Amino acid sequence: MNVASQSTVFGRRNEPHTVIIARGNEIRHFTIRPWVAAFCGSALAAMAIGYLLATSYLVLRDDLIGATTARQARMQQAYEDRISALRAQVDRITSRQLLDQQLMETKVGELLERQTQLSLRHGRIGPLLERAESDVGTPPAAGTAASAKPDKRAEVTDAPLQAYAVASLGANLGAGDTRPFSLWSTRSDPLPSDTAADRADRLFVSINAALKAIESQQLTRIATLADNAYKNADAISQALEAAGLPVDGDFGKSDAGGPLIPLDSSMTFDSKVRELDEALDALDRLKTEARRLPLANPAPGRSVTSPFGVRTDPLLGTAALHSGMDFRAPTGMPAKVTAPGVVVKAGWNGGYGRMVEVDHGNGFATRYGHLSKIDVTVGKRLNAGDVIGKTGSSGRSTGPHLHYEIRHHGEAIDPLRFLRVGKKVARYL
Repeated sequence: MNVASQSTVFGRRNEPHTVIIARGNEIRHFTIRPWVAAFCGSALAAMAIGYLLATSYLVLRDDLIGATTARQARMQQAYEDRISALRAQVDRITSRQLLDQQLMETKVGELLERQTQLSLRHGRIGPLLERAESDVGTPPAAGTAASAKPDKRAEVTDAPLQAYAVASLGANLGAGDTRPFSLWSTRSDPLPSDTAADRADRLFVSINAALKAIESQQLTRIATLADNAYKNADAISQALEAAGLPVDGDFGKSDAGGPLIPLDSSMTFDSKVRELDEALDALDRLKTEARRLPLANPAPGRSVTSPFGVRTDPLLGTAALHSGMDFRAPTGMPAKVTAPGVVVKAGWNGGYGRMVEVDHGNGFATRYGHLSKIDVTVGKRLNAGDVIGKTGSSGRSTGPHLHYEIRHHGEAIDPLRFLRVGKKVARYL
């Protein structure tokens, strides 16, 4: 290359790089432009960087995949833990609801059983109470219980409705405040924090208290009627014993001892019912015995003209035993028998004139003398109050009247004693 030919004005000129390849006799040369060199360098650098990145990715890929997998596993575990917690919470709520439901069903079953028991008791004691009220009457002390009797029956009748209310509430537990029944109005208003289970529990307590009150009223009424029956029986027995009349004394409560055996409610009810039944049986026996005795007045409202005992004979004027009582009565007045019995004599009988004798059993007999007419025959069975004839003045008599005698095993006894007893026990018979 000639140095003199270079321009001195513009300075030294850069010549492009030339690549010469010699092969034998062949010589090749290539001129490399700067931009070509820059392009080739850039391409080589890009390839090197790509190679390095690919190599780094291949080396670090497992770590990146492991980290991503671990992060996904942690997220999945967190989700599973949350789901498990929610599922456990749902199981707890469901278990509690099932437990509350089972508890309510148990309580409803108990209430229905008690209501059925009370209904059966009412059906059992209904005829017994009617019998007691007819035989004993309503005692003054039991007036309140007697007046409350319709309400008691109404409460027993409403018991299934109350139980149905409880069952409905139990079935709808958690469904809100379900109070379609009037029973809720008998309690205080529920608190805002109360749950359905709390309201149902208070409802159970209220119904249980009402059933206990009904049971207590039944037992109290039975005990009151039994005590009154025993009092009436005592009164009849004392009146008969005071008059010296025979009476079965083994009827009342016996004095006895023994070990104490606690009673449950059913045993208490059975014991009270049995006691009332025994008291009514004892009272019936005494009433039957008393009704067989000639305690009635043969001529009610008529004055006594001649009592029983020694008197001056109206015909002879001398002392004589009067074996009966004379009642002032006009001729033709109906003469009535004072107790049930059988006619053993009916006809003329000496100084008695026309006389009827009635046998009442246990050695007792009554005679009705000086009758103007006899309306019965021998062997006829009579009830107390039946007409046996008409009063008059037949036989040994000074005027129309009714001669009345009471005899025990053939011996005349004072009829006044029987009449006094009859007045005392009339209200019990």
